[in-house]
Amino acid sequence: MVFKMNEKWAKIEDADFQGKKIFVRVDYNVPLLNSRITDATRIEKSFPTLDLLLDKGGKLILSSHLGRPKKKDDKEYSLEPVATYLSLYSNEEVPLIKNYFEDKGEGVKKALEDHEIILLENLRFYPEEKGGDDNFAKVLASFADVYVNDAFATSHRPDASIAGIPKYLPAYPGLLMRAEIENLSKILEIANDDRPFICVLGGAKISDKIPIINNLLTKADVIIIGGGMAFTFLKAQGLHVGSSLVDDNKIDECKYLMDKAMKQGIDFVLPMDIVVAQGVSSLDGTNVEIDKIPPHMMGLDIGEETRKVFAEILHGAKTIFWNGPFGVFEEKPFKKGTEAIAIAIAESGAFTVVGGGDSVAVINDLGIADKFSHVSTGGGASLEFISGCTLPGITALCSDK
Repeated sequence: MVFKMNEKWAKIEDADFQGKKIFVRVDYNVPLLNSRITDATRIEKSFPTLDLLLDKGGKLILSSHLGRPKKKDDKEYSLEPVATYLSLYSNEEVPLIKNYFEDKGEGVKKALEDHEIILLENLRFYPEEKGGDDNFAKVLASFADVYVNDAFATSHRPDASIAGIPKYLPAYPGLLMRAEIENLSKILEIANDDRPFICVLGGAKISDKIPIINNLLTKADVIIIGGGMAFTFLKAQGLHVGSSLVDDNKIDECKYLMDKAMKQGIDFVLPMDIVVAQGVSSLDGTNVEIDKIPPHMMGLDIGEETRKVFAEILHGAKTIFWNGPFGVFEEKPFKKGTEAIAIAIAESGAFTVVGGGDSVAVINDLGIADKFSHVSTGGGASLEFISGCTLPGITALCSDK
C-alpha cells in the first residue's frame, strides 16, 4: 500500500489548533541505562512537530510506550526520564500523568490548566493498549480535541493509541510521520528518471528481508545482498559456507527469488569474497574467496574485492534504499564492509534512504548521516512499508470519520 497524502486535511501547518487539546502519539521508546537516556534522538525528532503545534496555540498531551513492561508501574519502564528531558526542552516542567485511565482523564484535565505540555505514563502499563481495546482508545480520545500521530515506528501495530483513537477524533500525521511516508513512498513509486534503483540489504535475519526482496523485484534494477543473510543465498547456489549463519528453512525461497530476479532481468549481486574467522570474538579475520570458506570458519564481513565492486555499482545509482549491516560491525575486525557500504552510498549522489537501527548507528558513528536524503526512524515499520504491507496507523489516518 502506498499512502496518498490528502492535501485538504493532512497538513498540520494548515489546521487551526488555537485553544485545542492535541493528543500526540510520539515514539519515545528510548534506550535507558540506570534510568538515564543514552540516546535522545527519537525525542528530538519529535520537536519540529511539537514546536509547530505549540506555535499554533495547541496544548499537547504526549503519549508513548517504552519497552515491554510485564506489570503496571514497573519503574524500569517509567517515562520519568523522558519527562525530565522534555522539561529541559520546554524550559518548564512537563508533568508525568499516571492513572489516567482509572480517573478517566481528571489528572490530565487538571494538569493542562497550568501546563502547555504533559506526558502520559507508559501506555503499555495498560494491557488494553497492545490489545487495541476500543474502550481504552475511547477514554484516551476523550482527553483531547484533535489527534496527531508522529510515531511512524509504531504505526505497524494495531494498538489502541495508534489505530483506535483516530476513530473518535480528527486525525493528522505529524511532520516526522509525513516525512517517513513521503520518502519511503518514493522508493515504491520509482520513476524512470530515478533509475537505476539499487536496493541494498544486509543484516542477519533473512526472514525480515524476504518480503522486501519479493516486493522490490518489480521495482529495483539491482539488489545487493550482504551480511549474515547472504550465506543462505550462497548456500542456495550450492556453495559450502563453513559455519556461517544459514537459515535452512529459507533455502527454497532464496532459490525462487534469485530465479525470479534472473527472469526479470534484475541484477542480484552477492559477495565475491568474505572475511572469515572462528567466531565473532576473534581478534582478526582472513579474506577468502566465496567458494573457499574453510569448514570450521564463519563469514563475518564482506571481503575487499566485494567492497570495491559494490561501491562501483552504487556509484552509478540514482536511487538507493539500504537496510542492514554487511558484517558484525560491532566488532572492530568485521566493520570495514559496513562502513565501506555506508560511505559509498553517502558519496553516490543518489536519492538515498537508510533504515534499521544498526545501519543508522553506523552512519551516525561515521558522522555522515547528513549526507543521506532520508534517515528512517521506522525499524520494523519501515520494513513492512517497503514490503508493501498495510500499516494500521496509516490506514487509521486515511479513514473518513
